[in-house]
Amino acid sequence: MNELELKYLRSMSVNYPTIAAASTEIINLHAILQLPKGTEHFISDVHGEYEQVLHTLRTGSGAIRGKINDVFGNTISTRDKKRLAALIYYPEAKLKDVKEEHGDDEEYMDDWYKITLNRLIMVSKECAQKYTRSKLRKCLPKDFSYILEEMLSENNRVEAKEDYYNEIFDTIIRINRADAFVVALANLIQRLVVDHLHVIGDIFDRGPGAHIIMDHLMKHHNVDFQWGNHDVVWMGAASGHEACIANVIRLSARYNNLAVLEEGYGINLIPLARFALDTYKDDPCLCFSVHAKEEEQEREEIELNMKMHKAISIIQFKLEGQLINRRPEFNMEKRNLLDKINYETGIITIEGKEYQLKDCNFPTVDPANPYELSPEEESLMRRLKKAFINCEKLQKHIRFLFAHGSLYLACNSNLLYHGCVPLNEDGSFRKVKIGKYTYSGKALYDVLEYFARKGYYEQDNKEDHYYGQDILWYIWSNENSPVYGKEKMATFERYFLDDKQLQQEKKDYYYQLIENEEVVDHILEEFGLDPKSSHIINGHMPVELKKGESPIRCNGRVMIIDGGFSKAYQGKTGIAGYTLIFNSRGLTLVSHEPFTSMEDVVKRGVDIHSSTQVVHRSANRVSVAKTDTGKNIKEKIHDLEELLKAYRTGLIQEKI
Repeated sequence: MNELELKYLRSMSVNYPTIAAASTEIINLHAILQLPKGTEHFISDVHGEYEQVLHTLRTGSGAIRGKINDVFGNTISTRDKKRLAALIYYPEAKLKDVKEEHGDDEEYMDDWYKITLNRLIMVSKECAQKYTRSKLRKCLPKDFSYILEEMLSENNRVEAKEDYYNEIFDTIIRINRADAFVVALANLIQRLVVDHLHVIGDIFDRGPGAHIIMDHLMKHHNVDFQWGNHDVVWMGAASGHEACIANVIRLSARYNNLAVLEEGYGINLIPLARFALDTYKDDPCLCFSVHAKEEEQEREEIELNMKMHKAISIIQFKLEGQLINRRPEFNMEKRNLLDKINYETGIITIEGKEYQLKDCNFPTVDPANPYELSPEEESLMRRLKKAFINCEKLQKHIRFLFAHGSLYLACNSNLLYHGCVPLNEDGSFRKVKIGKYTYSGKALYDVLEYFARKGYYEQDNKEDHYYGQDILWYIWSNENSPVYGKEKMATFERYFLDDKQLQQEKKDYYYQLIENEEVVDHILEEFGLDPKSSHIINGHMPVELKKGESPIRCNGRVMIIDGGFSKAYQGKTGIAGYTLIFNSRGLTLVSHEPFTSMEDVVKRGVDIHSSTQVVHRSANRVSVAKTDTGKNIKEKIHDLEELLKAYRTGLIQEKI
């Protein structure tokens, strides 16, 4: 044993100071390896649709209903099962509903509490089976930890303590703690039913509540993120990158979600509104419509949003033009279009073809220097940049994304990333120049993430910081970005050209080749996974179920789980989102219908309809031993056994 190994074992001996302590831990770890693996929950492309998303998370994509059925079978009615499920999903609201109906009948409420608490304990026990007593203890709410640990550790068939349990319930009811106990049990079940949540990108944009989703996820016990392009542009905006800020505001305006910025994050957009009203006062801005319904908003508000939409879009095109010019290595000069416009005729030349613009009003554009901001635009961007940088809530959310996220993750034989791996037509990894060097495959992901973190965190090296910020924008919109995966982001064309003139966006070859098993094997091997037993899980491209597309590709080895949580995509997908469940029995894909309201669930027992499809079924239940956690446990067991040898040979002395 060399000195370094001995030093490591001495550090271990602090936590395991005796042979007995080390031996006990070895026995405990071996037992953990035999437990069924915890349930992993995969969700993607949630796009701010907080009601649908939070309901899906509360239900564990139907896992809680499954546990209720496993526990009660045909012993209680379907109606009672629905009521119990609603109580677990929304305990406070369901309690209020029950009291409104029966609150005056004290005898009824006492019986209801006893029956309900017994049922919740039974479901909790079912959900706790995969957990060690130590891990379960960490999940318990502090106010009731002792009672719950006692009740959940007992076997369901033990009848000797029936009086003991009833006395506990009677006391809880008598001292008016029943409501708090019900809420604690419901939240415990929600926590136990899913051990690990993976969010595979795109929390932000389109929907009205990305900030609400982030608040919820920050409270989750075990979550990670694989950043999507819409997440990355918000990360860039939070870093103070002006082109990213303009994109974030433009998308918020387009989808009529400026309230996310103003009310959700407290970012003052009044300066933008004033600028838009002054600059585009007589411009109807018809090309810059917003996703709004006139019966829900005043016409004046919609017209103001359209003017703000146009104002920030023009600023965005200018800022991006400046960026493209200072970063020629990004190879995006074709996206510079303001200098391709004849401002007298309203004709634009794109790749040798001439098009008539639908909107020819550019009051802030100097034809001689089209990418220069006007003094008013410069002043506006300074104020907006300051607002984004100094927004405490936004910075907290973005730091959480950095701390718990990455561009990809290899976990338990699954490769997770939001978009794609950039490929050539022959299936080989496309080589991309970043800085002075070229990268492909996993190395491309790694270098982009490295610079993305520099763009947000770097303080000492300003050059690296600015380059990292530009890389955040590059990840958002470049054709070689693995989270974008299209030939170009044709934002300008979508606003200013007729639909008939728009060319179909060309997707990365990845999406054509993903049915090719050799390509899939090559990708999995590149990221260090065994192709024989691994899967790729990604989102980003909505699966158009209406056109016969399937989220399951390459004989079940690839799953694209963007099913349309965003209402903007549900017309294409035909559903309201996919989620994926990976438990000890295998992989199951769940497709969801649109969520109606919490009131429907609580008062009428209406849950969203979800259909399941088994993707992979394990012949034997997958144990912890076969997971990444299991590998780490086995390594720790080996180290502890070496520590035992050191104690027994006298290399290290016990601390008795």
